[in-house]
Amino acid sequence: MQAISEKVKRLPPYLFAELGRKKTALQKKGIDVIDLGIGAPDLPTPKFIIDALIEEAQKPENHRYSPYSGCFEFRKAIAHFYKRQYGVELDPEKEVLTLIGSKEGLHHLIQTILNPGDAVILPNPGYPVYRTAVHLAGGKVIDLPLQAEQGFVPDYTLIKKEELQKAKMMLLNYPSNPTTATVQLNDYLKAITFAKENNLLLVNDMAYDLITFGDYKAPSALQVEGAKKHAVEFGSLSKSFNMTGWRIGYVVGNKKVIQALATLKSNIDSSQFLAVQKAAAIALESDLLEVKSHSQIFEERMELLYHALTNIGLKVQKPRGTIFLWVQVPKGYTSMSFAEKLLQEVGILVTPGIAFGSNGEGYVRISLSVSKERLQEVIRRLKTIEFKGGT
Repeated sequence: MQAISEKVKRLPPYLFAELGRKKTALQKKGIDVIDLGIGAPDLPTPKFIIDALIEEAQKPENHRYSPYSGCFEFRKAIAHFYKRQYGVELDPEKEVLTLIGSKEGLHHLIQTILNPGDAVILPNPGYPVYRTAVHLAGGKVIDLPLQAEQGFVPDYTLIKKEELQKAKMMLLNYPSNPTTATVQLNDYLKAITFAKENNLLLVNDMAYDLITFGDYKAPSALQVEGAKKHAVEFGSLSKSFNMTGWRIGYVVGNKKVIQALATLKSNIDSSQFLAVQKAAAIALESDLLEVKSHSQIFEERMELLYHALTNIGLKVQKPRGTIFLWVQVPKGYTSMSFAEKLLQEVGILVTPGIAFGSNGEGYVRISLSVSKERLQEVIRRLKTIEFKGGT
């Protein structure tokens, strides 16, 4: 057998797989582990979407190959969703592409854009998959430090000019995983302006666009005038519609980039199962009332855990979206040591912030993907812990 590629050899183990192994080991010992680590919504997929899938799956024509760019019904639904939600006009033929989940799409987009040695500006902290995608494409990472003092919103002056000359694209993610930070439309105006001035492709990851709290509504980068000349935006039904296992998402925006990505993908995959695409189209064309209802459930969980953590003495910024809390660890702990303490002492699994980049050190990410009853048990267990450095 030939040797494994150096690219794969240098890949770090996927952290969430490692956390899963630790969880399984404790469960085998009879320990009741409450998993607040992975960002997988526990709420059910709305019944009308499942019913649509069943209906579409019974049609023989849907068991053939999909068009490589995705079926027109789904792409048209995406364009209609953008018009209704953001006031953005999209051509479903040229400016919309179906993805087998946005994780796949991000990997393939980075391969589409980069030549070996090209650089990508990535948020730090940020979703770990961004870095592995750049690594597998033979690219280099330029950190965009996100700082608590600035609400984890980019400060582009922190990027050195000599690094900018090597950069080909920049990736943003709001509402943010892991920091839960949100932005206003003016923040995207700054991002588009920066991308234009430095000849960058702006890639905006909107995986949590519809999970927002109170009166906050997440904007789209494409709402900025002229944004489609400089940007593409990724969306997913995984979190908003609780469809993580369905693997259905999309990318919209610059038609030249969309076409290039479609060319790459047509040589790699054959798009998603047509029945899934057509059910997803019905989801996007819906009144979104079930999405709003589920967001309210996540908001109630957030309020419960946010106030409990604050009362315990832990520092956490109250989020306006996502399914997470971004919690500062107590004095005397690293993100890893604090996460390990919670897991070993009280059976609570959280994600250490260092997993999201060096600027994630000093934090843990806590998922809201369990019921309020389980969160009450989390709170009870947390109150039994003593912190060596205080809070």
